[in-house]
Amino acid sequence: MKSGSIYSGIRNKQISKILLGLVVLITILFFTLPLLSLLLRITPDEFIAAILKPEVQSAIYLSLLTAAASTVVIVLIGTPLAYLNARVSYRGRDFVETLLDLPIVLPPSVAGLALLVLFGRRGLIGAYLNDVGIAIIFTTFAVVLAQVFVAGPLYIRQAKTAFAMVDQVYESASRTLGASPLITFVKVTIPLAWTGLVSGVILAFARAIGEFGATIMVAGNLPGKTQTMPLAIYGLMQSDLTASIALSLVLISISCIILITIRLLAGRSA
Repeated sequence: MKSGSIYSGIRNKQISKILLGLVVLITILFFTLPLLSLLLRITPDEFIAAILKPEVQSAIYLSLLTAAASTVVIVLIGTPLAYLNARVSYRGRDFVETLLDLPIVLPPSVAGLALLVLFGRRGLIGAYLNDVGIAIIFTTFAVVLAQVFVAGPLYIRQAKTAFAMVDQVYESASRTLGASPLITFVKVTIPLAWTGLVSGVILAFARAIGEFGATIMVAGNLPGKTQTMPLAIYGLMQSDLTASIALSLVLISISCIILITIRLLAGRSA
C-alpha cells in the first residue's frame, strides 16, 4: 500500500509537470506564432525592397521624428510634476494622479475624440486658435500632441517612482553643504534616479511610436505629413501587404530593442 501510494504520488507529479509544460508551451506559441508568421511571410529581398519605398521611408522618418519630439516634451513637462508628486503631499494629490493616469486606460478613440473636440476648428481652444490662423488638427503637430497625451502618463508614473526611491538624506546633505534646491535636483536627485528616468523615457518613446487610435482621429492619415508607421501599416494593408509587413517588422524590432534595454537597466538598478 505504501509503495503504491508513493508510485501514485510520483505519477501525479509527472502528470502535473506535463500539463504545466503544455500550458506554458501553448501560451508561448499563442504570443509568438503571430509575430513569427510575419517574419516567415516576407523574404529578405522583399523586406529591403519594401523599406526602400519612399512612402515607407517617409513613415519611418515621421514616426521617429514625432516620437522623439513628443518624448522631449513629455520629459520637460513631466519631470517637475513627477518630482512634485513624489516629494510633496499636497491636498488633492491623489485626484491629480488619477487624472494623469486616465489616458493610460482610456480607449485610444476616446483620447482622439477628446483632443479633436478640444483643438478642432470649433473646439474649446481650437476655435480661438482658428480665429488667429493657427490650425492644429491634421498637422504634424497634432501627431505630437496625440503622442504626448497618451504616452506622457507612462513617463510621469515611472519618474515619480524613480524619485520616490531616492533617499532624501542625500538631498538634505547637499542642501546642508550650501547647494540650492535646483543644484541639488540636477546634481544629486537626477543622477540617483537616472536609471528609472531613462526607463520612463524609453517607455514613453515606445508608446508614442506605436500610437494609432488617437493619432488617426486628430491628425488623419496623410502620407508625408501625419502618416506614422502604425497608420502606414493600416493604409498599406490592402494595397501593398509586403510593405505593411515590412513596417510591422520594423516596429517589432524597435519594440524588442526597447524591451531588452529596459531589462538591462532594471538589472543594473537592482
